[in-house]
Amino acid sequence: MPRYNYIALDARGSETKGTIEVGSQNEAIGRVKEMGLFPTKITETDKEDKSAGKKARKKTAAKPKARGKKGGGMNFNIAIPGLGGGVKPKVLTTFTRQLATLVDAGLPLLRGLRVLEKQERSGVLKRILGDLSVSIEGGSTFSEALAQHPKVFNKLFVNMVKAGELGGVLEVVLKRLAEFSEKAQKIKGKVKAAMFYPVAVLIVAVGIMILLMTFVVPKFRDVFSGMGFTLPTFTLIVLAISSIVKDYILEVLGGLVVFVILFMLFIKTKFGRLAWDKFKLVMPPFGPVVSKVAISRFCRTLGTLVTSGVPILQALTIVKETAGNVIISNAVVKIHESVKEGETITAPLESSRVFPPMVVSMVDVGEQTGALPEMLLKIADNYDEEVDNAVSAMTSLLEPIMIVFLALIVGSIVIAMFLPLIKMITNMTDEPGDAGGKE
Repeated sequence: MPRYNYIALDARGSETKGTIEVGSQNEAIGRVKEMGLFPTKITETDKEDKSAGKKARKKTAAKPKARGKKGGGMNFNIAIPGLGGGVKPKVLTTFTRQLATLVDAGLPLLRGLRVLEKQERSGVLKRILGDLSVSIEGGSTFSEALAQHPKVFNKLFVNMVKAGELGGVLEVVLKRLAEFSEKAQKIKGKVKAAMFYPVAVLIVAVGIMILLMTFVVPKFRDVFSGMGFTLPTFTLIVLAISSIVKDYILEVLGGLVVFVILFMLFIKTKFGRLAWDKFKLVMPPFGPVVSKVAISRFCRTLGTLVTSGVPILQALTIVKETAGNVIISNAVVKIHESVKEGETITAPLESSRVFPPMVVSMVDVGEQTGALPEMLLKIADNYDEEVDNAVSAMTSLLEPIMIVFLALIVGSIVIAMFLPLIKMITNMTDEPGDAGGKE
């Protein structure tokens, strides 16, 4: 029967080490918990000996080879540009759900990772799973292995896994992470779908305007040049815009690119990011959707972390870093300071003026009844439904707005081109009438 070395914490927080002989790693975790301890690290003795032998051999190997193998090859992979960004959120969510199912079925974590590595189609995630397996074989905990890939597994993921390891409920935490990711992807997908229509109409409108200004309007200019009367002001303005677009098309496109670059640089500054995030929360008609998504994300992240056993102060720090909005992050900083001083969450939540009174009231009830995590998750579920309603309302409002916008662009150009023709026809009909009156 295999032997396992364990490192655990007692009720006072003191570290305890020992060795037990059980059938599997899950049994080792259960045995340590039965002893009244909280396991932080459990490794099989045979694998530790193998790992020690490997490390000894690495020290005597050539320097280039030692650098390539250090830390199970994980540092080398992390250094590759774009490695972490190559894993799509949907792929990561599927991996988390599958790993939770395997661990819940009683399969050891290492074996579960090996199984998923063999069937994984994403080359990037496949390499990362191999690195995780090597790291765990070398004696690292799962959370320590995940932390070496910060571009793929953020602090929310790592800390929840760490809490699951400490509490011996890794499969439960993985399920919560999968559910959290699935709901976040669902909300993100709905917002993207709602934005597709206005963006498509805007692209079509710009394309039509460029086409009219570069090909159609110049032909009218040639017709108008032979007329012996002054063109209307509106027509002159459209003709001037057409000349600029046609003769300086590269300069116009370059100016747009420069504007976009300057805007991106501006919102990367502290003041620019604050101003832009504040504008997004109130911008019609997108403001209500952005605000509800931000509140739902805050409540679900904090609720999931606290439910999984992450300490409240550490959970608030993670929420601040994953909020995605500076205004929400600043509110979380105030909440963190309030909790650190022994006060409640409700007061800074209300003073931030970001969260609606209903959210503040529900959090207050959750604090008073000792059911804050459950209340936060209920708020998140409620706001997910409100996001659906807000997205539907926004789509319904944007459709007529974009149709009118497209009609104004095309209609204005058409009117500008026909105003001189109307004026010419009017002059032609007036001349015979005047002559007849003189006779």
